[in-house]
Amino acid sequence: MDRGIVTTPFGRRSMTLGMLAHQLSSAPAVDDGSVDKWKLFRTVCAAKTSLGVSDRSLAVLNALLSFYPKTELDTASGLVVFPSNAQLSLRTHGMAETTLRRHLTALIEAGLILRRDSPNGKRYARRDRKGAIGQAFGFDLSPMLVRAAEFEAEAARLEADRRYLQLMRERLSLCRRDVVKLVELLRQSDQHRANEAETACQSVYDALSRKPLIVDVVRTLDVLSALRDDLTNHLEKLLKTQNTAANARQDERHIQSSESDYLPESEIACEKVGIENSVPAEELCSSGNRSVEPPLNDRQATSQSVAVRQPQTPHHATALPVVLKACPQIRDYGPSGRIETWRDLLSAAIVVRTMLGISPDAYDDACATLGPETTATVLACLLERSEHIHSAGGYLRDLTRRAKGQSFTVSGMLSARLRAQAGGIAMGT
Repeated sequence: MDRGIVTTPFGRRSMTLGMLAHQLSSAPAVDDGSVDKWKLFRTVCAAKTSLGVSDRSLAVLNALLSFYPKTELDTASGLVVFPSNAQLSLRTHGMAETTLRRHLTALIEAGLILRRDSPNGKRYARRDRKGAIGQAFGFDLSPMLVRAAEFEAEAARLEADRRYLQLMRERLSLCRRDVVKLVELLRQSDQHRANEAETACQSVYDALSRKPLIVDVVRTLDVLSALRDDLTNHLEKLLKTQNTAANARQDERHIQSSESDYLPESEIACEKVGIENSVPAEELCSSGNRSVEPPLNDRQATSQSVAVRQPQTPHHATALPVVLKACPQIRDYGPSGRIETWRDLLSAAIVVRTMLGISPDAYDDACATLGPETTATVLACLLERSEHIHSAGGYLRDLTRRAKGQSFTVSGMLSARLRAQAGGIAMGT
């Protein structure tokens, strides 16, 4: 390793172990890699929460990058900029010099830049006879080039966490609405039980902070889901009791033939739709099943039977192990190189989206139509076939369009991947 990269600060500023560690970690910047400075700056802005830098510190970093003459950060051209405090103040919209020094120190402590002090503490550069810069004293941008992959991975992780938190908060809001509606329905028959459920729901929801963490939202969702299931079971028992009483009153007038096996076309169609969408057929077309049970004379019992049949929170259409078996390459892009939960798969999908060149608009449209988990599954399949796909973004938009027309299912895509793997293994044997 080239130890010439280690420099000590000018004046009364003392050398620290943190400064030494940042300088030594920047030594690998001698490779031939280069990166667009403004694209890298946007990535750093996305990961600012983990880096511990403020918006004003990033404004100073933006000014430092503007003094670098090229768009690409490249070690061959040198990575040291040497503007004066007066020039930096102008490009940070008149920031005071004391404030400027404080934010420069914050950037150094965060490991984004290094200080290369001259013998007299001034910032300048020596040029050779041809006019090229031979040695420069100022601020070194090499840590940004070295840590570019780290910044990108951290920004992808934060984006995946943000999307996952948004998804969990939406599910929590729907679950709370279900509980409130079921409590209103239960109040008509069991006032005490309804009051207890309402108090429990409100206490759990009030325990959340204004900006809750993911673990807090998931824990609250589990509690409210259990409460919703308990209310649904209680109302179902109540409904069966009322149905039994109504059937007893109508028993003498009820005539039913058990010899006919004929099913109306509407019931057959609804059964097919229910099988394809993993939803019970009676929920999809309840109007076609009017002869299944005798009508109720009591209007209150009828309104309760309709209210109990509320849609449940959707589950993942495909098991995660099936996705990982069909698309094993996605594991390499998960946190720490593995995928154990759907949250890990969503994080890996953000990285794969960037790698395949899929625009955020196409990804957001797919998430809105297919759902985040199904979209992540589709990206895992596209990753397996990336060598044969010319435009992954266009392919994803086409699948989204087909899904809106109900002519695409991800299960068929996974089945094709599994058949291709089975065929490859058979040919190999």
